[in-house]
Amino acid sequence: MLKTVETLIAKLIDEVDYPHATELFKTLSGGKRLRARLILTIAPEAPDAPLLGAIVELIHAASLLHDDVIDEAQLRRGVPSVNATHGSKTAIMLGDILYSKAFSELTAFDPAISRAVAESVTRLSVGEMMDVAMAESFNTDRHLYLKMLYLKTATLIEACAYSAAILTGKDANAHATYGKNLGLAFQIVDDILDITADEATLGKPSLNDFSEGKVTLPYIDLYERLDEAGKERLVHNHAKVLNEEEKGWIRSQMDTFKIIEHSYDHARALCDEAIEAIGEDIALRAIIETVIQRSH
Repeated sequence: MLKTVETLIAKLIDEVDYPHATELFKTLSGGKRLRARLILTIAPEAPDAPLLGAIVELIHAASLLHDDVIDEAQLRRGVPSVNATHGSKTAIMLGDILYSKAFSELTAFDPAISRAVAESVTRLSVGEMMDVAMAESFNTDRHLYLKMLYLKTATLIEACAYSAAILTGKDANAHATYGKNLGLAFQIVDDILDITADEATLGKPSLNDFSEGKVTLPYIDLYERLDEAGKERLVHNHAKVLNEEEKGWIRSQMDTFKIIEHSYDHARALCDEAIEAIGEDIALRAIIETVIQRSH
């Protein structure tokens, strides 16, 4: 079924009828296709599920293109980003093309589905603005961070699960809860991997989030446990390129206070709540386990 999604994605891009956009899109790494896989898992028999999966993957790709411009990222999944190879203007315009094409196709769906996906993209954009604003200082408010995480990452996954449930006549609200928690857990594991995985696995320097000014959940948890001198040192390192000594200190402090384990516990609790919402759905349980156990 994912092959059908890939075929539809290519078809939608070709329909834009601009070869340069098609060639640029081919340089993008497809990633895990989590959103499409989720839709196909919830609504495997729905004729429109592959198209909906293709649409949300275009939306996700557009958001990443814009995200890379905002972050001035040179790499995306280990390969040069479009803004690095062709400039920020081109990356933004390609993202706009993908958004526009996705929304054009979305109009053919049930209004409840089109509204859910469209509203999630509005929330996603708000989350991106929050992320940029929060990177200007060392944020210690975990509730604010989790709200931003929901808006920036989880809301589109929530909309995918909700919409797929509508396609197949399942409990849309229960599946929305599953999608929301899946999205939150996915991003928390991302936060963890930024600290624990090596550069070759990440496709970017380790602890890169912190160097970019992003105070993710592990850093908030660490800050709460440090003494005053430790807090001052952590805040001093915020939004700076870290040398190996400072990286080593941060990791050692996280080991001392078992921060990574605590963050995994938080992600696991979200996964348990997601599973409780949808009951004995083996396929959706498998997706949850894939998210919590991934190493990249």
